[in-house]
Amino acid sequence: MENQIRVIKDLPYQGDLKLDVYSGINAKGAIIDIHGGGWFQGDKLKDEDLATMLCNEGYLVIVPDYRLTPKGVFPAGREDIFASLEWLRLSEYQFDRTKIAVWGSSAGGNLAVEVALMKGLPAVSWSGIIDLEGFMLETDGQASAKKDNLDGSIPSANINQGGRNDAFLRWCIDELIGKDRCLLHEATPLTRVSAQSGPVYIANSMDEFVPAEGALKLQNSLLRVGVPSTVQLVSGTLHGKGYMSDAIIPSLSFLDTFLQNRK
Repeated sequence: MENQIRVIKDLPYQGDLKLDVYSGINAKGAIIDIHGGGWFQGDKLKDEDLATMLCNEGYLVIVPDYRLTPKGVFPAGREDIFASLEWLRLSEYQFDRTKIAVWGSSAGGNLAVEVALMKGLPAVSWSGIIDLEGFMLETDGQASAKKDNLDGSIPSANINQGGRNDAFLRWCIDELIGKDRCLLHEATPLTRVSAQSGPVYIANSMDEFVPAEGALKLQNSLLRVGVPSTVQLVSGTLHGKGYMSDAIIPSLSFLDTFLQNRK
């Protein structure tokens, strides 16, 4: 379903933070599209492709920037996304306020899950980093934290597609918590699962650098409190938008199902 898309960029929503708005028919509701980048890089421009696609599906889409590490340690990014949600709800855009969802990849997938767990909204998470504490404890003493030489302009679909990279993921998590292990448990979304959490669609490659075990742990936690979820495990090492062709249709179907039932 193609529609006339209007894009407005760099609207302030909190302090110096800005977001882009993709509007069209807006018949299906609204989506907050959260970019990835390991919490330390990336910006809203990285998701122009996905935001345009979602808008063509009939959603109003906002893509916010959020504070990145090292300044934006946990829970700064999460609080910024919560602020973008309130901006959306109070905006003058015409859409059904009962039909809001979140969508993110990698670090954005982590933040999308946070919104689902704490705000009760449906979420799609591709390669979301979920079990921070479990991963760090499992790899303690096995992989030192190091930053890969990643160019922030690299498209999200091309980042870290070579399999496990525990040292890099440990570095990202260390930066998120400001190297304060006392924050590790609190920064792990699994601790916030409740019966009031929203349904989640979780996709992950089976051999990528974000362990798929986190997706399964989240599904089990949601199962125990009666919240529906879907896990899609994709073969190979592709990360986030790298497996978009496999995950886009089931992800959209998931949102269609749960947003239609919201009143």
